[in-house]
Amino acid sequence: MPAKIGVVTVSDRASAGTYEDKGGPAIAEVLGEILVSSWQPVTRLVPDDIECIAAALAELADAESCSLIFTTGGTGPALRDVTPEATQSVCDKILPGFGELMRQRSLAQVPTAILSRQTAGIRGRTLIVNLPGRPSSIRLCMMAVFPAIPYAIDLIGGARLETDPSKCEAFRPPV
Repeated sequence: MPAKIGVVTVSDRASAGTYEDKGGPAIAEVLGEILVSSWQPVTRLVPDDIECIAAALAELADAESCSLIFTTGGTGPALRDVTPEATQSVCDKILPGFGELMRQRSLAQVPTAILSRQTAGIRGRTLIVNLPGRPSSIRLCMMAVFPAIPYAIDLIGGARLETDPSKCEAFRPPV
């Protein structure tokens, strides 16, 4: 059975159909490149609304049994950017190291990375990771944090994810 991975695009314009969703497909592209284990995307496109985002995350974790959920968009300082707040509202534990590493890697590219508020957390057996909205930033941030993701999911009892070590070497401690 393939592992379910949620992909949530947070965008007022994309959810209204006035803008093409480029973030969700960028996440799926990176996953397709680095994962060798079987996986299935479960996508959602929601507006920048804390209740809509939280409902999508809870549904993907609880009803869809996704072991991993990536969000894209809504992590900046704008008034409508509420993805981190929605993520924190549905998580049992927050993992701030994910956001710290993504900002660190992004700062090497652009000084405005300090405005990013990405975070990550755990809801039951699901790891939720907030990513930025730009496809190039999505790739950079995913490649930064993905080596820790399979082991994190192992620790919370989610589906086993295997990576192609030539693309992304996942860390698991020796047995």
